[in-house]
Amino acid sequence: MPAPKAPTSLSRLFDEIGTVDHVGIEERVAKYTTRSLKKNSKVFGLRLAVTMVDLTTLEGKDTPGKVASLCQKALTPHDVGDIPSTAAVCVYPALVKHAKKHVGGTQVKIASVATAFPSGQAPLKTRLAEVHAAVNDGADEIDMVINRGAFLAGEFGRMQDEIAAVVEACGRATLKVILEVSELETYDNIRAASFLAMRVIRPNDFIKTSTGKTSSNATLGNNQVMLEAIRDHFLATGVPIAMKPAGGIRTAKQALHFLIAVKETLGDEWLNNRRYRFGASALLNDLVRQLEKERTGAYQAPWNFSDATEGY
Repeated sequence: MPAPKAPTSLSRLFDEIGTVDHVGIEERVAKYTTRSLKKNSKVFGLRLAVTMVDLTTLEGKDTPGKVASLCQKALTPHDVGDIPSTAAVCVYPALVKHAKKHVGGTQVKIASVATAFPSGQAPLKTRLAEVHAAVNDGADEIDMVINRGAFLAGEFGRMQDEIAAVVEACGRATLKVILEVSELETYDNIRAASFLAMRVIRPNDFIKTSTGKTSSNATLGNNQVMLEAIRDHFLATGVPIAMKPAGGIRTAKQALHFLIAVKETLGDEWLNNRRYRFGASALLNDLVRQLEKERTGAYQAPWNFSDATEGY
């Protein structure tokens, strides 16, 4: 049987932006894992990755005390070795005010998930109220989820109108638009959703792979599809969009592969935490452990480091 045709609206979009060479993407990202970094470059990459981490707790049992510990770890990931602070702490909206007590006024930003995270299945009025509440309590950044149902139904205008409404609700806060790539299912859909989001967000707002709450999250492949969409959008419009892979990035080695992808696809202008983040709290301990290994010449036991909050 012939493959089903894409909806007319999706076909028109692909005529504008092109489709994805699946084999080409997989071949390219496989090469990133073969790159060899010498000591100075490796240390630079590890320290850079630390500064890109959004240190996150998103559990139903989160408490103000847990947020306080999270903030302390974000400010001082390790008590020796001059390890830099992380980019942000990320919490539920109800806990933003508690995070502000500990990192307000520092270089660590306060991010909050909103818009009925992770499903997005709430009335738009409710989702916008949640954004307003988080921003009013001190959130510097908002991580929203797109309406995947609208996208998959071909209701692109509705999807974009909702994102635009969240942009307005954010005010000065930076927005990160979560595509939830595992539910989009194909590289073509990920590219299409990336473009639809980028066309209504602001310079240096983010597109983000995942909530970290599904079975499949950030991979080098879907990261590459989104990086190339950012590159093509930038070349066409001059508007720089930032990127955040989230979920499943647990080791320093993985993080370095992702940074190589950024450098080779977008260049050095994206190698900073204003334009690239990791939504991967479990990653931080391994980055610190690897930096200690480079400093001392020996691996230290994992229990010498405080636990990451969760595997987001």
